[in-house]
Amino acid sequence: MLVRIVTLVPHATELLFALGAGPEVVGVTHECDYPPAAQRRQRVTRDTLPPGLSAAQIDAAVRERTLRGEAIYELDREALAALRPDLIVTQALCPVCAVSYEEVATLAQELPGKPRVIALDPKTLGETLADVGTLAQATGRREQGIELVPARASARAGVARPRLRGRALDAAADRAGRR
Repeated sequence: MLVRIVTLVPHATELLFALGAGPEVVGVTHECDYPPAAQRRQRVTRDTLPPGLSAAQIDAAVRERTLRGEAIYELDREALAALRPDLIVTQALCPVCAVSYEEVATLAQELPGKPRVIALDPKTLGETLADVGTLAQATGRREQGIELVPARASARAGVARPRLRGRALDAAADRAGRR
């Protein structure tokens, strides 16, 4: 099943490429930088904050815009429409983290072909792994999803285990008064 995919979440972009759907990804966010092939896709979002702000200025600008109900990311509606997506992958969890789900869903209904919109909102490692299945199903890559979940879980656990072990040792040293 060949579909034209626009992904508005870097997490989804990485998963789609890992599933082998990279050739079907036609549009990504301005923040999608991995895998490197994602950098060669059409950008459909942009940051509304002026360039060159310090961390404190970014924090203040985000707070101000959020309090006024304004987004910090802007969707390039014309670029999105020109890509003629069949599937748009976004998130609904955090209006500060990406273009709002409501804006994406509304626009999708206005586009020819009315692309399907999927929101990924993982809060745990288990939910992140479940996103693999969601995207595998949506792109017709069930087998790749089945193969990817154990590999991804094992890789994440391998990265987390030493960090957790180090924190446990630090906590034990703190309790023993050695730090």
